Formats: sequence, structure tokens, C-alpha cells
Amino acid sequence: MSNFGTRLIGAIKSKGQKMESEMSFFSHLEALRWHLIRAGVAILLFAIVAFIYFDSIFANIIMAPTKPTFWTYRMMCNAGAWLHSVFSFLDPKGFCVEKIDVELINTELAGQFNLQLNSSIMIGLILGLPYLLYELWKFIKPALHEKERKAAGGFVFYSSFLFMLGVLFGYYVVTPLSVRFLASYIVSDKIKNLFSIDSFISSETMLTLIAGIVFQLPIVVYILSSLGILTPQFMRSKRRYATIIILVLAAIITPSPDALTMLVVAMPLFLLYEFSIMVSAIVVRRKAKREKEEANA
Repeated sequence: MSNFGTRLIGAIKSKGQKMESEMSFFSHLEALRWHLIRAGVAILLFAIVAFIYFDSIFANIIMAPTKPTFWTYRMMCNAGAWLHSVFSFLDPKGFCVEKIDVELINTELAGQFNLQLNSSIMIGLILGLPYLLYELWKFIKPALHEKERKAAGGFVFYSSFLFMLGVLFGYYVVTPLSVRFLASYIVSDKIKNLFSIDSFISSETMLTLIAGIVFQLPIVVYILSSLGILTPQFMRSKRRYATIIILVLAAIITPSPDALTMLVVAMPLFLLYEFSIMVSAIVVRRKAKREKEEANA
């Protein structure tokens, strides 16, 4: 009877621990749910604002890269004039964009409504991403040790900053260069370029978001270096391969036969890679210093 009582008490304790573990899991799940709900509300608010002011956004932001007055084209024209002053044999208007033939069509009954709705949601996601990262950080933060919190303290700011920087690079550099080339490219005079609005918006969104994701490279390098997977020595030794990959990526992003255009896109990516090497070196140096201090303690 005594053995039975002992087994019964043990089973009750085990059941209690299991229930406590399950409750802890569900409480964490509930906390995550509320973090995601708050982030979703922020994204929804941005999307609603974008939907209300979509006429202005469409004319002044989405369609801006199709206008010769776009900031990038004006800077290209100024650069051409400066190069002419240095090298007189160059055409001063060689980089100027006087006209871009982009004629958009809609082929679906609800196409324009879906365009406004989907574009507004995408704008909401882009603008709401920093707050989404902040909510995820608030959820993860309690599970980290003090040193881990300090090491990852600037995650939300740096990740958001790099993403927005990449989005701006994609919008002001990659998108206009691609639009200028692809809109004017023809195989035969018998074929007229008529672009569906869905095709134009999806291409512009893809180019912009890809640039934003690529600019997360320093964050990825920071995480991998912190885990001991990546070292600055490895990145330096593979620099030639990285150079080839960057040039191929630049050629894919900007399908232009102009080498200068490809280099304009590739140069920031080179700088991003070199900056990532610096990030990795700082992480490895701090990690070695911390391990040395712990060994001497």
C-alpha cells in the first residue's frame, strides 16, 4: 500500500509538472499572439492610410520612375554634364532621359480595385515592418540573458534601418534603371510594348523588396559570426567569389548592356560586403575578449 501511495504521489507530481509546462507553453503562445495582433493592427493602419491617399501615392511614387523628371534621371543628366566638363569628347546629354514609353493597360474587371488594395497592403507591410520587428523583439527579449540582450539591443533599429536603406536603393537606383532599359527594349518594330499594370507593379515591388532583403546581409553576418559559423578571414578569402556573385546579381537586376549601369548597382553591394566583413571582425574580436575575461575570472 505504501508503494502504491508513493507511486500515486509521484504520478500526481509528474502530471502537475506536465500541466505546468503545458500552461507555460500556451501562455507564451498567447503572448506571441498578442504581439502579432498589435503588429497586424499597425500594418493595417498603414495600409488604410495608403488606400485613402492612393491616388497621390500612385501618381507621385509608384509611377514616378516612368517620368523623365524623376530624381534619378535628373542626377544622371547632371552626372553626364559633369563628365563632359572633364572629358569633352563625351556627349553632355548622353545620360539624360528625355522620354520613357510606358503604356499601361488593365485586362481584368476588378483589376484596378485589386491593384489599389494589394498595393496598399504592400505599403502597409513595408512601413509596418519596423514595428513588427519591435514586437518580435519584445517577445524574445525575456528569454535572453543579460549579455545576449546587450549584444542584440540594436537589432530592431539596425535591421529596420538597413531594410529601409535597401528599399530606397531599390526604388531610386535599381527600379528606374530597369524601367528605362526594359520599357525601351524592342525585338521588332512590329511589336508594340503594352504592359499590364499587374506586371509593372509586381516588377517594381520585387526589385524594391529584393534590394531591402539584400541589405540585411550585415545582420545575417552578425548572427552567423556570433554563433561561430562565419569569420572575417573566411569572408576575405572568398572575396573574389563574392565579387563574381555581386556582378552576376547586378546584371540580373539591371538587364542592361551598359557596363556603367551595372557598376552603379554593383558598387553599393561591394561596399555592403566590405561593411559585413567589418561587422564580422568586430563580433569575433568582442567574443574573443569576452572569452578571455571569463577564463581569467
